[in-house]
Amino acid sequence: MVKLTIMARVADGLPLAEGLDDGRDQKDLDFYKQQAKFLFKKLSQGHHEPSRMTVETGSYFFHYIIEGGVCYLTLCERSYPKKLAYQYLEDLQREFEKTNRSQIDTVARPYAFTNLVNTFIQKTRKLYLDTRTQRNLSKLNDDLYEVQQIMTRNIQDVLGVGDKLDQVTQMSSRLSSESRIYANKAKDLNRQALIRKWAPLVVVVSVVLLLLFLRRRIWG
Repeated sequence: MVKLTIMARVADGLPLAEGLDDGRDQKDLDFYKQQAKFLFKKLSQGHHEPSRMTVETGSYFFHYIIEGGVCYLTLCERSYPKKLAYQYLEDLQREFEKTNRSQIDTVARPYAFTNLVNTFIQKTRKLYLDTRTQRNLSKLNDDLYEVQQIMTRNIQDVLGVGDKLDQVTQMSSRLSSESRIYANKAKDLNRQALIRKWAPLVVVVSVVLLLLFLRRRIWG
């Protein structure tokens, strides 16, 4: 089943339109939407990813195509046929370019094409929901559309999450070590401050006690 669909401009990662399912898994979808935004950001930074790719994430797959400077991405259950997912994306791409091509490069606000959410995205998504319809079975049997060569990667590999986690671990260890050093220095400074604060008093008291002792010795 198609759970989430987002279109974004590749140049800067700006989301252009979005379509969700019925919202019953909204909490989980928020997590995957965040991952999608990270993916768009990575693409906008000039990383040379394929124009078509499947990304494994949790219990789902992201499938995306890049055409005309726009990334068309959908989140599907693992059991959903890959061939249908890419045909769904290509249907969206053709319709989107036909109606909005001239505005893609100039639009400045996120989700500017919200009219697609309640129109073509939802309409097209419904056509692809049931994989057993005659229409979708015919598409699955279409030998002209092959997706076996499309690369599948893990979300951590694509976003570099593993490297980031290693960096965070190293940084945490470094901060822990620096914290211990700082704590030791703080103890030394506190000790020195106490000495500077009480040393004069100790000296005065010592002198007074010494004078009293000498007085008793001399006059006693």
